[in-house]
Amino acid sequence: MDPLLKLISSNASLAPDELAGMLGLSEAEVRSRLKLLSADQVILGYRAVLNEDKLGRDLVRAVIEVRITPERGGGFDKLAERIAKYAEVRSCHLMSGGYDLLVEVEGSNLREVASFVSEKLSTLQGVLSTATHFVLRAYKEQGVLMKRADEDERLAVTP
Repeated sequence: MDPLLKLISSNASLAPDELAGMLGLSEAEVRSRLKLLSADQVILGYRAVLNEDKLGRDLVRAVIEVRITPERGGGFDKLAERIAKYAEVRSCHLMSGGYDLLVEVEGSNLREVASFVSEKLSTLQGVLSTATHFVLRAYKEQGVLMKRADEDERLAVTP
């Protein structure tokens, strides 16, 4: 992987001058490359990984296995793109195996997520079935551990 992309994918908060120092490039070169990578849609955006527990937000997240009928001329793409446009959808992936799409959704409560599944997702023409799994706890998000391990996790030794 391109060293610049590797650095920003692990820490998007690095400033161009910091990236330049790490890569042995000028700041202008880094800015130019970042602009080009964005224009070419290699870089689609920058996001922070938030610890929702620390923020006190009680979001409900679910992953939904979706079986769909491929469309003539568009395969799975047209319906997957339609599903991906819903505001509740955080991610949508074409999968191999027993279902076709894996859709991750988020809502402010259980009823909101259930409503999305029953009123929006399941009613789309081409959706054959859904199986919803609610996320109980996140241990790792986008490659980031959600809780830092203690320095020394060894159990105390007693006589």
